[in-house]
Parts: sequence; C-alpha cells; structure tokens
Amino acid sequence: MCGIIGYVGDDATAADDAVLDVLMTGLSGLEYRGYDSAGVAVANSSLALYKREGDISALESALPDGSVDGVAGIGHTRWSTHGPPSDANAHPHTDPAERVAVVHNGIIENYQSLRDELEADGHAFESDTDTEVVPHLIADALESGVDRETAFRRAIDRIDGSYAIAAVFAGSEVVYAARNESPLVLGVGDDGHYLASDVPAFIEYTDRVIYLDDGEFARIGPDDLVVTDENGTVVDAAVETIEWDAADAGKSGYDHYMLKEIHEQPTAVRQCLSERVSGLERTIDVDSIADLEPPARVQFVACGTSYHAALYGTRLLRERGVTAQAFLASEYDADSVPVDEETLVVGVTQSGETADTMTALRDATSAGATTLAVTNVVGSSAARMCDHVVYVRAGPEIGVAATKTFVSQQIALALVACELTGTYDDDLVEALRALPDQLQAVLDESATRDVAEEYLESDAYFFIGRGYNAPVALEGALKMKEITYKHAEGFAAGELKHGPLALVTDRTPVFAIVTGGANPRKTVGNVKEVETRGAPVVAVTDGCVDVERYADHVLPVPESHPALTPILANVQLQLVSYWVANRLGRSIDKPRNLAKSVTVE
Repeated sequence: MCGIIGYVGDDATAADDAVLDVLMTGLSGLEYRGYDSAGVAVANSSLALYKREGDISALESALPDGSVDGVAGIGHTRWSTHGPPSDANAHPHTDPAERVAVVHNGIIENYQSLRDELEADGHAFESDTDTEVVPHLIADALESGVDRETAFRRAIDRIDGSYAIAAVFAGSEVVYAARNESPLVLGVGDDGHYLASDVPAFIEYTDRVIYLDDGEFARIGPDDLVVTDENGTVVDAAVETIEWDAADAGKSGYDHYMLKEIHEQPTAVRQCLSERVSGLERTIDVDSIADLEPPARVQFVACGTSYHAALYGTRLLRERGVTAQAFLASEYDADSVPVDEETLVVGVTQSGETADTMTALRDATSAGATTLAVTNVVGSSAARMCDHVVYVRAGPEIGVAATKTFVSQQIALALVACELTGTYDDDLVEALRALPDQLQAVLDESATRDVAEEYLESDAYFFIGRGYNAPVALEGALKMKEITYKHAEGFAAGELKHGPLALVTDRTPVFAIVTGGANPRKTVGNVKEVETRGAPVVAVTDGCVDVERYADHVLPVPESHPALTPILANVQLQLVSYWVANRLGRSIDKPRNLAKSVTVE
C-alpha cells in the first residue's frame, strides 16, 4: 500500500540537498507498493513541502531549482482510501500554520468524529483524507504549551485504527514516528538514521534495521535513535542485519521485475530447501517447527496468491491424515469455526504485514490456538507475533504480482506438512532436490511467448486443474487478471460443466493443467467438452496421458512427484500472463489499483 520514508542526517547534509535526495531515492524504492500521488517535507526553520498527484516524476518536476536545506525530512507515496488522487489529498499533510507535517499509512477509524470536533473548534481542512486530523491534533496540543514529542504522543493517543505515522516540525531536527498494525522499520546509518514502511526504501544506505512493534514510538535525531513504548519507557530495540543488498532488489538487465523474479525461482527454491532437505540422509527437517506436536486440526488464513498456496498446503495435510481447512483471512471468524488450544492456525503472507491475515492471526491467538507464520520477510509483524515462523527465503520481491514467493510458499508448506506429520518418502525427497533444475529447464525451453501472441485478443481466459493443480489454476487466472487487465477465471476442472461451460466460446482459450496423480483422464474429458464447443485448448502437461491430441498448443513440464508437478506447471502460466501483458503494453510491475503489501482491511 502506501509508502513512508524518513531521514535525519548530520550537519553535513543540511545545505546540499542530501535530505531531499535520500527522500526521493526512498520514494523510488517504494514505487512497487503501488501509489497514485507522492510528496515530501523537509524541516528547517520552516517546512518545505512539495506534493503532487501522479507518479514520482510529477513530484520531481515540482521541486525547486535551488537547494532545499534541512536535516530532517519525510516522504510518502499514497494509495487512495479517503478521497481521490489529487494534489490536496497527497501526503504530507500539515496544520494550518505549517508547524508540523505528517505522513500516514493505514486507516484512522474515528477520523470523522475527530474532524467534526476540530471543525467545531474552528479548524479548516484542505483535504478529504483521514490523515489530516493528525497534524491538527498535534497543533492543538502545541497550543496548550507542551513540547513537540508530547504533542505527537497526545495526538496518537486520540486516534483509533491502524497506522504508521511519521512527523517533522518546523525548527526541529527530529522525526517522530509511531506504529499500530502497519509496518515501520528504522534504519541505523553512519551518516544519519532512516525510517520507512519497507527496507528497500533505504537499503542503498544501510543494512542495519530495527523493526518497530505495535504501540512503539521512535524519536530519530542526527545523533541518536530512541525507541520507547506507549508509556515513554525506553525499549532495548534489537538491531538486525539485512542479508540482501540494493543489487538484489534491482532488475539485473530484465525489462521488468516480474520477469526477473520468475527467472529467480530456481534459486528461490534452492534457498527454501537449503539445510532443510538432505539428499544423503533422505530427511526433511524444519528446525523452527521441530518441537510442534501434530495438531488436531490446521487452519490456514491467507489472501490472494497466498490463499492459493494455502489451498495447496491444505491438500498436503489432508493426504497425511490431518484435518485442514483454508480460509480467506477476511472471512475468518474464530467465533464461528472450531478454534482451541489443539488448533494450529497458519498465516501465509508474503510480506508478513497483510492486514486481514494479521487480524485473523490475532483472533486465533485470542481463541487459544497455536500460530505459525509462513512468510518471506524476516522481522515482519507476522513473524514476530506468531508462536512459530517458517521463512520461505525467496529474497526480495518487488513486482506487485507474486511469482517466486508463491512457488516458495508451496515448497515451504510441503516441508511443513512433512515435518508436522513425519510422512514422506525417498521419492519426494529426490523430487524436491531435482526441482530447481527442472524449473530452470521450463524457463529455458518455454514456448509461452508464441502462445501469448496467438491468444492476445481473446475475450477471456479459463484455467482448469484437478487435485494439486486446482490451486495453480486459480493462481494462473489471478496472474492473468492482475497484470493484463483481461477477464480470467480459474476452476477445479470438474466444476467447469456446472455453470462456467456456458461462457466457453471460440474466443475463450482454456488452459488445462494435466499431470500425473491428479485424475488426468478426467481432466482430458473436460478438455474434450470445451474442444467440442470450439474453445482453443492449451495443455500444460507432463505427458502422463494423451491430452496433446486434443490441444491446440502444448506447454510441457518435466515429470516429477505428483505434489510437485503443479509447481512446474505454474511457471508456464506465469510466463503466459507476462507475455500477454508485455504485448499489451501493461504496467506489469505496478498494475493499476493494486499494491504489493495490503496493510488496510
């Protein structure tokens, strides 16, 4: 969602635009999160404020030709919630006297009552946002004679909802910040300190970070960085080191982050398997959950792509005799499903910050369940709040549409299922070890570019699969929707004839995933149904049956374990969507209306 960057430099940065340069670099590093406007504020004796609707280039054109002096500053990329994209609604927001500037991610649930109260006291508002009440509340507190930090804390005490908030004051060299259910991370540098909603904003400058917890405040000055709790008590915050650098988050010569990340999947899988799967001993060991007793039931909570991974994990566990369900996190209600101390609730979340998933995990914890986070981000909110965590180790993923993290989630959940139940065999171990090279073979030999060209102008795209292939069909359709803006639907193959078949025409290609262990002959029957009605068929298959004879195009994948072949098939579908979107000229890495980390419910 929205992105925050903040920086406080030393005296050497005050007069050479260094603060502004850091803020603009940070905003560029946060573009992948999705946004519709951007702005910055630099504090000196007064506030220098610049903000514009549109992308960062529009903000750059609004910056002055001369220097912008100052030691402290904040910046923001906005994804609209309250009020449409506009210059007025862009952050930062100030009080009428421009004594304080504020940026905010999240939702202030009681903003309307606060705004009504402030307007009754004579405050005039210039935007439609919920955020603007914060600088007005701070200004009110300053009028009572308290210092800046106290005024900031008093304002935070009055708001309800989710927030990551940062503020700078005219005449001050300090950035104040607070978080509740929205991520904020601090960067510890040699020539100043940083804060951001995500590490890529400042990874170019430092790899040392502090993750703020809910209810914590930060005071960032030129020479110090202090974290306190809601009562003002200093917190001994741990400094961690990020294990990747700015080069890892670059495009490395690819036209888009998404294509780069698709091609990084063999490496991502190797990293996920490393020290967890032993070919020599034929064992699977996931140390972080080694002490977990087999649960009576497992409930997955997730959203979007992560939900499709959760469906995959559900089937893995059910085949191993464990009662398992997957819930859309936004629909999860611990009061209406059986949740107790014998339940393991698994939150699958790429960012570890997804608001709906975090809410579901909190509800599960309150109900007495054990919680497990399966996430890509070390130190994320989910990783810190859950009883256990399994990292998928995919590395930084910048493209909004998840690719390598989905594959890594699937692998991680396969390992979790094996660890929890102790149920696996030598064939699975060998198939896991072979998977990275097989993924590379698919990438090297894929003919998806030609298939995409053939069906570029289709009315819609259907994806079907059975068993482990059904979640991959759903994911294939989601990728097509996300980055091409074309209509696409995914179905369990047997459901096609229960209604969706009415939509099949000669302008609706059907992508059929047909692999061993997933009732392939029944899926061939579904292929015949659509072929009879004139629909083109693209078969993604390991050659287990003769579906090729009924298909207009074939995208082959290597033979593997039945639970792993869908992972190979998924790569072909990712590439189809990428090449359709590329040919249509879509904004592949930043699809319209979407954001990388969805931190509002």
